[in-house]
Amino acid sequence: QVQLVESGGGLVQAGDSLRLSCTASGRTSSTYAMGWFRQAPGKEREFVARITWSGGNTDYADSVKGRFTISRDNTKNTMSLQMNSLKPEDTAVYYCAATGATSGFDYWGQGTQVTVSS
Repeated sequence: QVQLVESGGGLVQAGDSLRLSCTASGRTSSTYAMGWFRQAPGKEREFVARITWSGGNTDYADSVKGRFTISRDNTKNTMSLQMNSLKPEDTAVYYCAATGATSGFDYWGQGTQVTVSS
């Protein structure tokens, strides 16, 4: 039982920065990794970034590599996605996700809308 709540979405212009946050609660002791996914209208949900909870190892989609940075605060059970140099193509609903003891993402937040205007 893990609950995830995202925040920080909004409307920005191309080139701007935005920071998304995710707070985890419930039984999180067995969490292996947390990550961010996004889904644009009419498209399938796609992977954005991932971070292992204990080691802090990161992984990024090629489309965001070099622009987005994922981080976590183990003490506060929070995870963030710093998004720089935003593009209109980044417009989507962004979802926070968490795994259990394995790499599969079993828990999801409600999503937060990020809209990047040109």
